[in-house]
This record gives sequence, structure tokens and C-alpha cells, in this order.
Amino acid sequence: MNRVNPKALLNSKWTAMLVNNKEKHFIVIDVEFDDEQKVSLCVIEAVINNQQYQINWRDLKDPTKWKIGWQ
Repeated sequence: MNRVNPKALLNSKWTAMLVNNKEKHFIVIDVEFDDEQKVSLCVIEAVINNQQYQINWRDLKDPTKWKIGWQ
């Protein structure tokens, strides 16, 4: 399991294990917190084409989907 700290998500880099549309490397560009300081929004952006996706930040913990850093 990838260790992910919600407060360190912004600008973190990730590599997708399943590549779609040649989108392999991503960067977290937006993280919003609710009143209880829980993540309410996480947006990643593909480096190759700047396509943005809203994801559940907990999916980043799954090593079958994501690796930390660009590899």
C-alpha cells in the first residue's frame, strides 16, 4: 500500500500502472478540504496533454493502480 498524507498531496507526482491514451505520468494540481479537514476534492493532471481528472484520493494508496513519483 502506498503511504499517502492528505496534507502532502498537492503537487505530488504519480505514475499510473494502467496507461490510457498515453497518459502515464500525473501531478496533483488541486486538493480541497472540508470543515473537518478531510479531503473533499482531488484533481490530477496528465503531464503529456494537461488533461485533468477528479479522483478519489484514496485510490492513490492502491499499488496496483498508482506508484509514487514518475517512473
